[in-house]
This record gives sequence, C-alpha cells and structure tokens, in this order.
Amino acid sequence: MAGNADFRHTQGVTLVEAVLAISILAITALGALSYQYHAARHSRISRELITATRTAQLLLEDWKSTGGDENYNPASLGLDFSSLTPIPDEFSHSEVPGSALNNSVYTITVDRVPMQVMLKWQDLDNPYGITAGLRELTVIIKCGNEGVQNLTTKSALENMPPIIMATYVRLDETSG
Repeated sequence: MAGNADFRHTQGVTLVEAVLAISILAITALGALSYQYHAARHSRISRELITATRTAQLLLEDWKSTGGDENYNPASLGLDFSSLTPIPDEFSHSEVPGSALNNSVYTITVDRVPMQVMLKWQDLDNPYGITAGLRELTVIIKCGNEGVQNLTTKSALENMPPIIMATYVRLDETSG
C-alpha cells in the first residue's frame, strides 16, 4: 500500500506548478510583445524623420539651384506645398537667424507625414563690414503636427525638435 501512495503523488502536475509555468510564459510573452511594439514604433518614427530630412534636402538643393533667390517659392515645384500664414508660434521663436522667405510657413504631407516648413535666408558679412557675397539658406521642418494618422507616433514627433538644415550660396556666381 505504501507503494500506491507514492505513485499517486508523482503523477501529473500540481496546481501550483501549472500556475507558475503559466506565469513564466505570460511574462516572457509580454516582454517579447513589448519589445516588438517599441521596435515597430521607433521604426515608424525613424521613417518619418527620414522623410522630413529628405524633404528638407530637396528644398535646400532646389533653392540653392536658384542662387538663393529671395522670391523662391516651393509651391512652384508642383509637390503640393501650400502657404500658411501667420507664422505659427513654434517658428516665430526660432533661434535660427535670418528673414523668413515670403514671410510664411509652408505645409506639405509626404507619406502621411504632415510637415510645416519655414525657409530662412541671411546675407553674411565678414567681420570688417564688407559684404562677403555669401547667403545662408536654412530650411526648418517641424513634423508630426495636426492630422497625423498614427497616434502612437504623434506625441513622439510633436516633442521632437525641428529639423534644421543650412547651406551657403555665393551671390557673385549665381543669378541670386
């Protein structure tokens, strides 16, 4: 009889063991899902920032090709840039020196990423007060504003600093 009692206790899995195993599996699964969620979220944010950076590069190169023209208008590219006035607060407090091109901010949506774009220019002088013949061109892009489809990335993009790209153009060698 003693042998039968020992046999009964070695059969199957106790309730405590089952709960413990399920808890370990649940924690492991939640960890893997959390990792996958954050990886997908950061991938989406990266793609949107790359889109904004490429848009800034496009504008900077096209504006530079006109010699830094003070009357440059991105709407002439035919890419659905639209002008927005007055200038929003996040741009009016910009630390980037120079004058806003056409005193406006342009909006565009590329790959479902809404962007506000400000173009600034400034003629540079050398320290002796003589015109150096250089014009600084700056593109400032704030992305992730109103209309973002993905609420997961909306808050992350709104808290990102604007993308700022600048270049220089020589005024004496261009039509600008």
